Amino acid sequence: MGCFVPERYGGAGSDYVSYALAVEELSVACAATGVIFSAHASLATWPVLALGTEAQRTRYLPRLASGEWIGCFALSEPNSGSDAGSLRTTARRDGDGYVLNGTKNFITNGPDAALAIVFATLDTTRGNQGLAAFIVETSSPGWEVVRIEEKMGIRGAHSAQLAFTDLRVPRENLLGQEYEGFKVAMKTLDGGRIGIAAQAVGIARAALEDSLAYVQQRRAFGQAIAEFQGTQWRLADMATAVEAARLLTLRAAFLKDRGLPYTKEAAMAKLFAAETAMSLAIQGVQLHGGYGYTREFAAERYFRDAKITEIYEGTSEIQRLVIASQLLREAGAR
Repeated sequence: MGCFVPERYGGAGSDYVSYALAVEELSVACAATGVIFSAHASLATWPVLALGTEAQRTRYLPRLASGEWIGCFALSEPNSGSDAGSLRTTARRDGDGYVLNGTKNFITNGPDAALAIVFATLDTTRGNQGLAAFIVETSSPGWEVVRIEEKMGIRGAHSAQLAFTDLRVPRENLLGQEYEGFKVAMKTLDGGRIGIAAQAVGIARAALEDSLAYVQQRRAFGQAIAEFQGTQWRLADMATAVEAARLLTLRAAFLKDRGLPYTKEAAMAKLFAAETAMSLAIQGVQLHGGYGYTREFAAERYFRDAKITEIYEGTSEIQRLVIASQLLREAGAR
């Protein structure tokens, strides 16, 4: 759980490439487990490590790295998903701290988290420039899990609606500076997209591996369906897509480890890996035929799990906007 956390804070002292490989490997077996780990590590632990004060790191990282505490990232709201600047959770200065009021939606690990990175607005007239980020201990009075969502896939990873009612946060738990919450969110999501890309690679790989096994066993017209050229070409395309998605993901992680710009590369990895996962999950069901539509085989689970990778931590549409804006910025700088 503390893969890339330095050893002095109780972590493994590894890097983001290792983290991406771990998320992929977990997600081959269980995409829900993969995202529990990914959300905890990249969305809750990383911002404390990279953007927190030394006091915050010393207090929270050992608990997060050991898994004693699970973390979550509370940005999305009922009327604020991709448009982070329109969120309505408020933070009001009060004495030596802040008072939070509002609602968050679809928060992965929300019901199980001991720590949350929460975003709220200090000034609703300033849009995304009015946001602040806070480290919130979920044992604080005013924290409420309203409901746990019934989801199509990744059902083992709890997603919740949360409500904050006069929830007090001490001033020392402000993450970064006031009015810099949007920057905190965007920096965190850049790394989070690498984790979701790795999760998508794992799902795609599982769909491919199960399909390879099935087509060698299933017989039709007197031979294994693996002997048909149409099946072989499909498998070749599936395997190529998995390798491409993995390399895009590891490239983004590699750049992040070296302190180089990676916003565009993380968005590319997330976009391509998510769409690869969905494509391979569909093809996996097709290769399994009628059995792919039953719960006797895992093919239907990969199908249900894959779809969310095109939605959370930035939809595929948002990834395309990020990639295009980065390309245009780079072209203008030449």
